[in-house]
Amino acid sequence: MPTQQLLSEKAINAIRALAIDGVEKAKSGHPGLPLGAAPMAYTLWTQFLRHNPQNPQWLNRDRFVLSAGHGSMLLYALLYLTGYDLTLDDLKGFRQWGSKTPGHPEYGLTPGVETTTGPLGQGFATGVGMAMAERWLAAHFNRPNLPLIDHYTYAIVSDGDLMEGISSEAASLAGTLKLSKLIYLYDDNHVSIEGHTDIAFQENVLARFDAYGWHTQRVEDGNNVEAIAAAIERAQRDERPSLIAVRTLIGYGSPNRQDTPKAHGEPLGTEEARLTKEFLGWPTDKTFFVPDDVLAHFRQAVSDGNEWEADWNRLWAQYQTQFPDVAQELRLGLQRVLPDDALDNLTQWDQGKELATRAASGIILNEMAARCPTLIGGSADLAPSNNTNIAGGGDFSQDNPSGRNLHFGVREHTMGACLNGLLLHGGLRAFGGTFLIFSDYMRPAIRLASLMHQPAIYIFTHDSIGLGEDGPTHQPIEQLAALRAIPGLYVVRPADPNETREAWRFALGSHNHPVALLLTRQKVTALTSAKTSGLAQGAYIVWESAANPDLVLMASGSEVGLMLDASRHLAAEGLTVRAVSFPCWELFDQQDEAYRNQILPPGSKRLAIEAGRSQGWHKYVGSDGAILAIDHFGASAPADILFREFGFTTEHVVAMAHQLMGK
Repeated sequence: MPTQQLLSEKAINAIRALAIDGVEKAKSGHPGLPLGAAPMAYTLWTQFLRHNPQNPQWLNRDRFVLSAGHGSMLLYALLYLTGYDLTLDDLKGFRQWGSKTPGHPEYGLTPGVETTTGPLGQGFATGVGMAMAERWLAAHFNRPNLPLIDHYTYAIVSDGDLMEGISSEAASLAGTLKLSKLIYLYDDNHVSIEGHTDIAFQENVLARFDAYGWHTQRVEDGNNVEAIAAAIERAQRDERPSLIAVRTLIGYGSPNRQDTPKAHGEPLGTEEARLTKEFLGWPTDKTFFVPDDVLAHFRQAVSDGNEWEADWNRLWAQYQTQFPDVAQELRLGLQRVLPDDALDNLTQWDQGKELATRAASGIILNEMAARCPTLIGGSADLAPSNNTNIAGGGDFSQDNPSGRNLHFGVREHTMGACLNGLLLHGGLRAFGGTFLIFSDYMRPAIRLASLMHQPAIYIFTHDSIGLGEDGPTHQPIEQLAALRAIPGLYVVRPADPNETREAWRFALGSHNHPVALLLTRQKVTALTSAKTSGLAQGAYIVWESAANPDLVLMASGSEVGLMLDASRHLAAEGLTVRAVSFPCWELFDQQDEAYRNQILPPGSKRLAIEAGRSQGWHKYVGSDGAILAIDHFGASAPADILFREFGFTTEHVVAMAHQLMGK
């Protein structure tokens, strides 16, 4: 056997052995995927992947996503072997407290991990977003003979990934856009946790992807690195996204677990691990062992990566000299720094002006887009309703890759994941819009954005029963509370056009957490513009009859107008009243105790008003406060009738206040 072939086999088995040892030491984990997929991963990482282990953030690196994140020891082994800032001790700490090698890959924790994966299908769709970012940035920034942005997005995806609906959504979008620099290796092992996949998954996967417009191939032997390499080369030459189905055996080499569900998600056990290493020709008396020649072979990635990046840095220096203004634009995009004037002199609406906050959002979005050239986004087929279109921005497509308006189609879940990919790639700010009710469809991607500290901006319109006649299927009731339950997500429900302006200022000024803007379909009346800057504190006084109120009314969104009417009515009766606009709980909770007590004086009676679930308001009104909310589904009728029938009237608020005050 030729020396190079022997070295390749040793290198592949080193990946397998490290995965075995990591899972065995942790006494938990998923050894099956690394054992079966090691050859394809080795081929990709040693022959095709252009990256620099000493600088995981190098802009023009190829992206690699392990969508099947349960096989994380495969990725950790590759990162260690190729020279990332990961040690053997880190591998020995797999799945343990404080380690850099958690059970599923986590972005921002482990150097070289491009995105958090584990919820199946998320990595698949996030990779589509990364490929979209590469194409947009290349079209926008590249110049003749200066291909600054020019790289691939690769992934290893599993049967489970392809069963998830989000992968179908994302694959359809990627095929439509012909994202030719997207290449996925499909670990086609035919086994899932409950048994062989044919119990629930008998479709012709490649025919499905053919129909989506993908280039598809099959490699019959998952250990044939030459065939895998040839398939990747063919994929690189094609003008479509590519799926390469590689027939593997889960738990390869394990005499009693190979090709069975038991290889998926539990350690092999001491004896089975020994027998597997014996089959692989690996020392059975050593753990976390890597031969010197194998490590030297993998560590060639360090010198290759430094050379690739050095070549790119020379290109970047030339680019900055020839195109300094555009270079600065890219630099600001990568740093997530806004141009100096981006947040200044935005539209202000006179008090009394009536306008839906979704309409105000569209106006502010366009003003900001004119000043922030790397702000892009779109809608799940609702741009005219969400007001998410960037005027004159063009439509992103194969023929117009620099278009700023992204059309996700009716694919909310994929939209959320693609926003994550666009942001994780770097260089862009991204937003996506749909009706608030459909935030449920994209919740897993929103949760991951928050977990990864990515500043996605969600434009959720039609935010209450105010959408009216479409009825309870489209009227959000529990969605506001559900979004507020996601740690790290800032949920902003502006009361009027001017608060909407401030909400956009906050959202674009936020660099490390997602923001959801909840906007009305119906018109609302503008508050005094000077007051609405209080949105940055999460809650602020919009009106009061006296400095030391007996009663504090608080509301968010469209109910602020109702609160003000009721407050003035109560004040006319002689009650000392304060009206508090409460657009963002998360921001208010971050204020110091003195500010919180200033807005909500201890001992005051409190009444909250919001056209959604009452859940969560109790911490602000206290045990003896009251809440006007909707803890049931809505109905089909014009908005004004719904608000009246469900008690959102001045008369009802006044009556609740009387009861609260014991009058």
